[in-house]
Amino acid sequence: MITPEYLSIGDTIGLVSTARKITKTELEPVIIFLKNQGFNVVTPPNIYAAENQFAGSDEQRTEDFEYLIKHPKVKAIICTRGGYGTARIIDSIDFTPLLSAPKWICGYSDVTVLHAHLHHLGLKTIHSTMPINFPVDGSSNESVNTLLNALTGKPLSYSFSNTPMNRIGQSKGVLIGGNLSILYSLQGSISDINTDGKILFLEDLDEYLYHIDRMILSLKRSGKIKNLIGLIVGGMSDMHDNTVPFGKTAEEIIHESVKEFSFPVCFGFPAGHIDQNFALKMGAEVTLSVTKESSTLTFNN
Repeated sequence: MITPEYLSIGDTIGLVSTARKITKTELEPVIIFLKNQGFNVVTPPNIYAAENQFAGSDEQRTEDFEYLIKHPKVKAIICTRGGYGTARIIDSIDFTPLLSAPKWICGYSDVTVLHAHLHHLGLKTIHSTMPINFPVDGSSNESVNTLLNALTGKPLSYSFSNTPMNRIGQSKGVLIGGNLSILYSLQGSISDINTDGKILFLEDLDEYLYHIDRMILSLKRSGKIKNLIGLIVGGMSDMHDNTVPFGKTAEEIIHESVKEFSFPVCFGFPAGHIDQNFALKMGAEVTLSVTKESSTLTFNN
């Protein structure tokens, strides 16, 4: 996998909206924050465009992303927020310039479309918090700090508490994944991921429990579970149930779906639609260690 160049003070970060619209009021404190950290910031021409819920038309969002891909000074592109809309433009974007001048692409949720698609091009990306989630007072927090650490090439290693559903073991391999709903929607497309021999990360938000069951069952039936060497489950936030209860939590649904396999599994990783949304380098080699006491995820490159 290709590792884009890590950033140093004075380098340039581009901000783009590939899905839902964002306002100047929401984005301006983040621009000030990044400049205070020593970075230059570039925004594309249509950054504050709006078309219903989208950040402008499909054509405008494509134009903005390509503008930053081609920008000679931009070394990292951070998506401002998720929502929905990246899948509408993924096939229109010319990613060719990234092959000769790789750049870090950062974000989570709907940005999983980009993580999955760029994995096919052999590019590492960063699953991370986004400007819409930065502190509104222009300060930093743990999630933002891990993003900056990932962008500047600092060592990444996370330890977190165990849950009763964890399965003990250790694996070393390439990390892939992101939002479960997005990965489910990409199946059968050219952005579909190959999970064989890899460690899969999953998170999700605002889904009915039976939807979680349907999606994880679909991944399992399509062969995306059986050949994993590890599974990491992050936030499964704000789940919904019907009048007649489904009878299991999202975590229990996933636990049940992988019980026949032997690879290590950990739940409760601090990433996803939760306050602690720690940066993950997708496409990087990691070591996942799940013991009785705790779980650790260490990035090897």
